[in-house]
Amino acid sequence: MTSLETRDLLGLEGACPDTIREILARARSLRTACRGDELAGRVVANLFFEDSTRTRCSFEVAATRLGAHVLNLGSRGSSASKGESLVDTARNIEAMGVDALVVRTAASGGAALVADACTTPVINAGDGRHEHPTQALLDAFVLEERLGGLQGRRVAIVGDILNSRVARSNVHGLIALGAHVTLVGPPALLDGSFRGLVPEAVADQLAIAHDIDSVLEEADAVMMLRIQRERASSDLIATDYRRLYGMTAERAARLSGDQVLLHPGPVNRGVEMDGVVLDSNPHVVVLEQVAAGTWVRAAVLLRAIGV
Repeated sequence: MTSLETRDLLGLEGACPDTIREILARARSLRTACRGDELAGRVVANLFFEDSTRTRCSFEVAATRLGAHVLNLGSRGSSASKGESLVDTARNIEAMGVDALVVRTAASGGAALVADACTTPVINAGDGRHEHPTQALLDAFVLEERLGGLQGRRVAIVGDILNSRVARSNVHGLIALGAHVTLVGPPALLDGSFRGLVPEAVADQLAIAHDIDSVLEEADAVMMLRIQRERASSDLIATDYRRLYGMTAERAARLSGDQVLLHPGPVNRGVEMDGVVLDSNPHVVVLEQVAAGTWVRAAVLLRAIGV
């Protein structure tokens, strides 16, 4: 049973396409018709034991727009700094009577450990190198709006694949919705083992490449990934990464038509993407991704709490 068959959302691996579509449809509905009292009297606990801006704030905004109370807890200022484990922290917060646990942790599989220990619904807001399902859902939300659907579309995901939970969740989510995904990156950050991310039945929808220029023009969308220095990525990339894999102004000028350029943030300007591209290229949808995150996460919260 995958997490999308329960009220938990731990990842998109093995997710039913219809369930993904239901979440995206509800997000669109909320964007135009949010009452503001859907979660009145409920409490959402954000347990963020890894740094975050967009994900943490959009979960907080989403819960607030739905009328819920929000409890924010990080590793600093909590008993985690005294050695309390993630699971023990979650169980104690659950005992206070919260209605949903949103968990972000540097430990791959950490959200699943919390879900195993708690009966309160758990939403994975990013766990180590494993998955970041709500980011992939909001990316799909934006891509469907921009491209009119994902069936048969080609999406290139470029950069630090090795350390990217965003890449893993997007592979599962986009392929479930019918897209073809090409992972692109330096050999040190992308090897042949990534072909095993998907089952044999959909293996033809996943490809691996090491040359961004070879896939740039045929892609309907290009997703640039952050170099994750906190996971030691800097030791595995060449000093000329920008020239080889970055979305430079010159590369961005080759984009045409309805091609979409995404980045989950935060952006290392001048590394994954030139500042002029981020600020003024018409193909860039970074702020649309951020805006979509509020409504996608609102839909996920409603589903988790059963409203």
